[in-house]
Amino acid sequence: MSDRPKTPLLDQVNVPADLKRLSDAQLVQLAHELRAETISAVSETGGHLGAGLGVVELTVALHHVFDAPRDKIIWDVSHQCYPHKILTGRRDRIRSLRQKDGLSGFTKRSESPYDPFGAAHSSTSISAALGFAVARDLGGPCETGHGDAIAVIGDGAMSAGMAFEAMNNAGHLKKRLFVILNDNEMSIAPPVGALSTYLSRLYAGEPFQEFKAAAKGAISLLPPPFQEGARRAKDMLKGLAVGGTLFEELGFSYVGPIDGHDLDQLLPVLRTVRARATGPMLIHVLTKKGKGYAPAEEARDGGHATARFDVLTGKQVKAPSNAPSYTRVFADALLAEAAEDPRICAVTAAMPDGTGLNLFAGRYPSRLFDVGIAEQHAVTFSAGLAAGGMRPFCALYSTFLQRGYDQVVHDVAIQRLPVRFAIDRAGLVGADGATHAGAFDVAFLANLPGFVVMAAADEAELVHMVATAAAHDAGPIAFRYPRGEGVGVEMPARGVPLEIGKGRMIREGAGVAILSFGTRLSEVRAACEALESRGITPTVADARFAKPLDREMILDLAGRHEALITVEEGAIGGFGSHVGQLLAEEGVFDRGLKFRSMVLPDIFIDQASAEQMYDVAAMNAPHIEAKVLELMGISLITGKRA
Repeated sequence: MSDRPKTPLLDQVNVPADLKRLSDAQLVQLAHELRAETISAVSETGGHLGAGLGVVELTVALHHVFDAPRDKIIWDVSHQCYPHKILTGRRDRIRSLRQKDGLSGFTKRSESPYDPFGAAHSSTSISAALGFAVARDLGGPCETGHGDAIAVIGDGAMSAGMAFEAMNNAGHLKKRLFVILNDNEMSIAPPVGALSTYLSRLYAGEPFQEFKAAAKGAISLLPPPFQEGARRAKDMLKGLAVGGTLFEELGFSYVGPIDGHDLDQLLPVLRTVRARATGPMLIHVLTKKGKGYAPAEEARDGGHATARFDVLTGKQVKAPSNAPSYTRVFADALLAEAAEDPRICAVTAAMPDGTGLNLFAGRYPSRLFDVGIAEQHAVTFSAGLAAGGMRPFCALYSTFLQRGYDQVVHDVAIQRLPVRFAIDRAGLVGADGATHAGAFDVAFLANLPGFVVMAAADEAELVHMVATAAAHDAGPIAFRYPRGEGVGVEMPARGVPLEIGKGRMIREGAGVAILSFGTRLSEVRAACEALESRGITPTVADARFAKPLDREMILDLAGRHEALITVEEGAIGGFGSHVGQLLAEEGVFDRGLKFRSMVLPDIFIDQASAEQMYDVAAMNAPHIEAKVLELMGISLITGKRA
């Protein structure tokens, strides 16, 4: 396309080895071209923009100094990996990012040998890198060979417990390992930048011990304004001092901070540590999220995640909304409950905007707790709040709740503490793919004794479920809802608590009953409209609860119909399995009931639009229609629907 950026140097780079022949000055120009190409690509696909722009120079430096794929470069979370993908033979497909059959928005082992470890959740990189380092030293066979292991981890991800567990183990094992701490939250003043440059040059030219001695004495020799700046530069992770204390106590040699956008600093430091390191090293790099693209730099989140946008203005291209998002409905409903009950508080794990709790923070700042990327802590902290008499709502994406499952079992369920779990992004989520799919929460929560598990069929039901959770003090309770907009139903003025374990009838029919759990109800309705043209009128019910089940309603449906189909946006072992267990125990199958359970298939579904993903899962309206006809012994003529 004519409006794509001119990239003469980048055009010569097909694999990282091509960077080896470029001079340092050419690498600077390459970084400019790589940034422009990243902006151009994401403007067409949407995706995580700011994180990638923040590591352009670091990506260039790593691939110039190290020898991937023999050297394993592991990107924590990996939403910053678009520049990496462009440099590793995938530029011709970069405009397929996050689309069906396109490149993943994260690193993915099956996609490229340059992605040694897949990621999308945070704080896993150091553990993985240490695993590679130990496998190297033990002589483990690896198709791409064994070299150095480099983990690139952000300051937010570094705050999670798993990162420190890995560092503690790495320091104990004393394996040669590089951790790049990509710190994009610290504001570094010009004097600190000057000091950083001085220390970096000093380090690049001297052995480790001399560098450490000089660094320890350097601050006291500077004028007072520089001393203050230098001290600020050594503050990390909310007041924990590094560079000689925390990281070195864990067994790491510390270097930094250095300017992550200055190749004159990055290149000599990386070259030196590669040549001289014998044990674990931590290189502290300061970067700016969204660097080099004004709309991203000026955005409050640094251009974290964007829809398609106009490169010149940064204006995002979004389809007009016809209904409120489920996330916003949850947020507004929770505010309404909190206005009446001072015991209601909310907990999130570094996702206040994503979960809608930024609105709660604005209204009730003393009752909102963002605990950082620490889902395990979020769950047990919520358990403590509940034990202390509060009514906590622990709002997490389904995919991230998985990280706190032991705490859900041990600290919440066994103690029967009334923690309210608001589970966002339930079901298939589209462009983020399998790593972010909310497929398993019903299965892993509904098997816990004393747990109440609900799923909203639409946005009005979600309001009632927030009210139900707020009023429920008998034990833990969870409600799930998907990403995206509601279906446009009339909204209640205020939520009304539902009777625990009671579903609702949607329409009466005959022959076959469809029992829906969650937002597939709209697809069930569409399927029934198509079936009516064939003279088939299924009964439809909304279960509302996967636990406790509405035994009376389910057994009534089973007794009045020849066939029963359950439909849910979850994996095998969830709602349908519980219904099947109930029917089996009650001897219903002995009387000849035909039963089918429509669940997500036993595969991980790659990214596409949500509708396309549900097509793969065979859970859209045509699939539900076909299931009814199959169960009733009626052939469906393929090609056209009535």
